[in-house]
Amino acid sequence: MKTKLFIFTLAAAILAGGLITTKTFATGSSESAPFRGKIFQRLAEKLNLTADQKSQIKTILAGEKDTLKPLLAALHDARKNLRTAIRASDASEASVRAASAKVAGAEADLAVERLKLYGKISPILTDEQREKISAFEQRADEFVDAAIDRIGDALAD
Repeated sequence: MKTKLFIFTLAAAILAGGLITTKTFATGSSESAPFRGKIFQRLAEKLNLTADQKSQIKTILAGEKDTLKPLLAALHDARKNLRTAIRASDASEASVRAASAKVAGAEADLAVERLKLYGKISPILTDEQREKISAFEQRADEFVDAAIDRIGDALAD
């Protein structure tokens, strides 16, 4: 269930990123915006979202932009700080655990927001679209499981 919520929220975050970057590209202020705008389009196509569904989702995500952006920034900062803590010359188990706890806190804050987004976006989708998301999630889980197996096998050699 947590994986499904994560994948759905990831899709929502990608949609949000697509919306934000599409607006950025329209103003001509970013070179990479066309790529990110296509992610939203591709996801919308795969789910066969109607124009009305796209509009509703865009409205929801735009309304959450001021909440999502600082949460994503906090998670990114916490992960950078964890990386720094691991590489520090005076690194200790305590310092890495403290930095890791901050990552966990940022992830928990983002998970709560994902829950809220799921509650708002899920009712907009049809049963068929929710089934497609479940299939995406299953394929993503299978991909990660296979990657973990490959890594384990490579480490064992």
